[in-house]
Amino acid sequence: MSKINSTMTVGKRSLMNAQTGLQTVSHNIANKTTEGYTRQRVDFKSTPPVDGRGPYQVGTGADVKSVIRINNPHLEKQLEIEGQKMGFSDGQLYHLNQIENVFNDQVSKGVGHFLGVFFNGFRELANNPESLPLRTQVKEAAVNVTKDFKRINATLKEIQKGIDRDIELEVEEINRMTKEIADLNQKIANTEIQRFEATANDHRDRRDLLVKKLGEKLNIKVAEGKSGAINVTAGDVGILVADFDNINLTAGKTPARGNKREGSVDILFRTTKEGNFYNLTDQIRGGKLGAELEVRDKTVNGLLERLDTMASVFVDKVNEAHLQGYDQYGNPSGNFFDRPLDVKDTAMNMEVDKTILNDVTRIATAATPNAPGDNRVAQVIAALQYQPIMPDGLNSMEEFYKGIVGDVGVMTHKAKEMNDHQLTVMEQMKNLRESISGVNLDEETIKMIEFQKNFDASAKLIRTVDEMLDTVINLKR
Repeated sequence: MSKINSTMTVGKRSLMNAQTGLQTVSHNIANKTTEGYTRQRVDFKSTPPVDGRGPYQVGTGADVKSVIRINNPHLEKQLEIEGQKMGFSDGQLYHLNQIENVFNDQVSKGVGHFLGVFFNGFRELANNPESLPLRTQVKEAAVNVTKDFKRINATLKEIQKGIDRDIELEVEEINRMTKEIADLNQKIANTEIQRFEATANDHRDRRDLLVKKLGEKLNIKVAEGKSGAINVTAGDVGILVADFDNINLTAGKTPARGNKREGSVDILFRTTKEGNFYNLTDQIRGGKLGAELEVRDKTVNGLLERLDTMASVFVDKVNEAHLQGYDQYGNPSGNFFDRPLDVKDTAMNMEVDKTILNDVTRIATAATPNAPGDNRVAQVIAALQYQPIMPDGLNSMEEFYKGIVGDVGVMTHKAKEMNDHQLTVMEQMKNLRESISGVNLDEETIKMIEFQKNFDASAKLIRTVDEMLDTVINLKR
């Protein structure tokens, strides 16, 4: 049966509901600029009615059912997926820009220029084989060719080392994130298990943000359990977070394998905290780490191999022609260049032969001994510039090098277009999320006024009931 004190309870509960609503609104306003914050709303429910004096029931007001997050789980998942693509695109474009600068002959003279100067030097020497200044120019041009091959090789390897350093830093950041995610799992489980129907909104916001940031660094899979804790897996089998525990990744230098060079780092993890290390590198295909591994092991190594091929063909063909000739004193000539037996690292280790460095008269121009003015060997070497001497039998050295430069430019351009597209996608999805989950100050102001009026009305109700109680008490006097 409805009584006066029941009405007092309704007023008191309504007052507390309004206070909870105002507190939630103020929390939203305070977190307007907090990254990853999801707007919260108070969910009210009617309390059970009581029987009246007749054939009816009397309501007993409302109570707070829960404070919920206004979000779209599907959109949050899409943001995680697109964020992973964004991380890959950013990492790829950054390092491809570095590589493009190495081959940017418009800014600085490159191998193509120095090869042209070298072959033109032999053309000029063919016109005056006895000229010591022209022989010196040929020697200097040859030295510049070797220096620029070395420059490109060293710069590309330095980019690989820089990527290794970036990977080590990224792994440290990933470990910090997974540790925090495991800690948040514990807090969320404690809150939601101990308090029925409670939702750890702020902890979940922070965890969702960390998962998105983690996805920007590498490809992950996320699964949520009944307790509210999530499990995070990197690649196919690399468990990073399991309920309340995290397992750290390690970036360590390992032997060469496949496309990976000796001394480059691999990403390793243990199946348990004390277990054996397992190589996870080949399973990292997304995020910034995936891009860095792809650029380091495929893109840069591919360019180094093509550069070594070009250098070895250049050295071998010039030496082959030079060995057929005679120097200025009529002596049989030796190699013009020295290089390692293996094609690998030819660009780094090729040198002008010390005999020629010390005495330019040892440069061969003649095809027969003691024949002043004989320039046939010099002409043969000069003609190499435009001959299809590369392994495919189709391209000259100049065309082969232009192909390398062109491929780098195309890769960078495609990466830039993909990055621009992904930026647009991310911006659209973030705007959509903001429209659903973001804090709108105008809307919160309206809510604040609404709860303020509810609070005032509830207080007036309590005062009215209090006056009614005074009237009832005074009836006995």
